[in-house]
Amino acid sequence: MDVSKYLDMAVMYATGYGLQILSAILIFIIGKWAITKITAFIKRMMEKAEIDKTLVEFSESLIYFVLLLMVALASLNALGINTTSFLAVFGAASLAIGLALQGSLANVGAAVLIIIFRPFKVGDFVEAGGATGIVEDVNLFSTIIAPVDNRTIIVPNSAIIGGNITNFSQKAVRRVDHVFGIGYDDDLKLAKEALMEIVCADSRILQDPAPFVAVSELADSSVNFVVRAWVKSDDFWGVHFDMLETVKLTFDEKGISIPYPQMDVHTNTIN
Repeated sequence: MDVSKYLDMAVMYATGYGLQILSAILIFIIGKWAITKITAFIKRMMEKAEIDKTLVEFSESLIYFVLLLMVALASLNALGINTTSFLAVFGAASLAIGLALQGSLANVGAAVLIIIFRPFKVGDFVEAGGATGIVEDVNLFSTIIAPVDNRTIIVPNSAIIGGNITNFSQKAVRRVDHVFGIGYDDDLKLAKEALMEIVCADSRILQDPAPFVAVSELADSSVNFVVRAWVKSDDFWGVHFDMLETVKLTFDEKGISIPYPQMDVHTNTIN
């Protein structure tokens, strides 16, 4: 066995292709490092220009992906691979992959729509795609939503665009709506005055628009009052829960009953 022959062949290939492989590796490593620095710089500039955070995060992901693809092509070119032919093959493969991953591409298209029409931004409290919480991030494929219990929900962008979107943070003020029922034997005027005193005593409730208390329904077992009060969006849940507690305590103090469902059972005794 002529070992020297194989050694000479190995040296020839190492000499011929070793530099190309080393160049390709260096191009990829240095290129990836440069991409990280470039995207970080662009992000800082956009944040300094006070561009919307949602647009900043989306642009960062898109720029990183495009630049990384260019670096990968440059590395292949350093290996001596004809990138023109590669691009043709890549285009055909992309078509096949695109057909197989229509859902993922739909998410990318939905991300573009979210950025253009901006139904919400990072930091908003929303209900979208079956999830409710604070928007933490919008990327090419999904939106990250954090509910109040500190979970993380990853919602496909197509699911968000394909359904209703409720943005609780877009308006500066919101209205707290409650319905309270009293018994037919209770003092209606006293109950109405008590409810109005409660909403007027809370400093978080705005006086313009003015709070509203009125009889809304003569129901089967109760007289129902509707209570509407406008508050700043940040105070909504605090006022919502505090009002429920305050109304119950006030009604108990004033002897006003709150009817609840009851069932009367009558039995007939047969002698």
